[in-house]
Amino acid sequence: MNLEKLSPVLRQYEFFEDLDACQIMPLGAGLIHETFLIESPNGKYVLQGFNQEVFQYPDRIAFNLEQLFTKQIADKLPYELPLPLLNESGKQLSSVDGKNWRVFPFVKGQTLEQISSKDQARIAASAFAEFSKAGTELKVDILKETIPDFHRLDLRFECFCAVASGMERKLDSEEESILRFYLNQKPLIENYKETTQKLPLRLTHNDTKINNLIFSESLDRVKALIDLDTVMPGYLLYDFGDLVRTVACTQTEISTDWENLRLDESVFEALMEGYLSGLGNLVEKEERESLLLGGEVMTCMMGLRFFTDHLQGNIYYRVNYPEQNLHRAKNQSILLRDLQSKRELLRNLWIKASNHSSL
Repeated sequence: MNLEKLSPVLRQYEFFEDLDACQIMPLGAGLIHETFLIESPNGKYVLQGFNQEVFQYPDRIAFNLEQLFTKQIADKLPYELPLPLLNESGKQLSSVDGKNWRVFPFVKGQTLEQISSKDQARIAASAFAEFSKAGTELKVDILKETIPDFHRLDLRFECFCAVASGMERKLDSEEESILRFYLNQKPLIENYKETTQKLPLRLTHNDTKINNLIFSESLDRVKALIDLDTVMPGYLLYDFGDLVRTVACTQTEISTDWENLRLDESVFEALMEGYLSGLGNLVEKEERESLLLGGEVMTCMMGLRFFTDHLQGNIYYRVNYPEQNLHRAKNQSILLRDLQSKRELLRNLWIKASNHSSL
């Protein structure tokens, strides 16, 4: 993508006065949006092409982010919340030839794909919790679902069962084994439904991977929380659970190193300490205790999604080889087994972290 093709977008922003003096280059390795770094005489900016195949309701995203503007959520945070800059029409989205674009302020720092210390896990968890805490005065019921039923484990399970029951081809032994494992997760599904009925909805990020934080160059603090398209009402166990799934696992979700794939309990403890610290006195015991369910819920949900996509012929997730979604589902099943085998240990770590955070 060159500057000439993007000039109709940039002209909609008053701070891009001299387009000839601007430079553009690809930024990041995101799989959803098309992202560029723009260097201009007025500073650096991030230009993002909006992917409407994944996010089919851009107006909902714009509405939710507008609430973060108007309720001064960013002012309550110890780090930056880079929200879309408004164009000359006062809008977050700029449309050119049927495609939407957004411009964000650029935040200098480091992004991580994996942690290299427990301190980084603790810092990350605290940052995501602080975001939810900052939204305390926001009436979350006015926020819109940017992806309907995004983390509804019960509905993901129903979809999985429907697809599995309608399969016409015979599954091989590995597929059958993984199928049986996820079919046997009905008790977890029921526990999830029963637990969430008792919980309040909170302002949640809903995609708490470590690479959605920008760290300082020294990696000792968070400078910004990014990728806010999934911000909507949710349960705290979603955000904490996805941290457990993606940060406390010894292998990434695409790893096939089955023998070395497990939960790192020391990282789980650091995540719990950081998250409870970031929440402060926001939540009562029942909601704090629900965090223990989060890792199982989010790991099971992603395993169901990967396996369902495999059965449907890889129509949603990008794959590098035909069995990759099957292997992703197997990956998540191994982590889920480990989480479930360590329930008593993790509860003891939760008690320890809870006592520490109350001091």
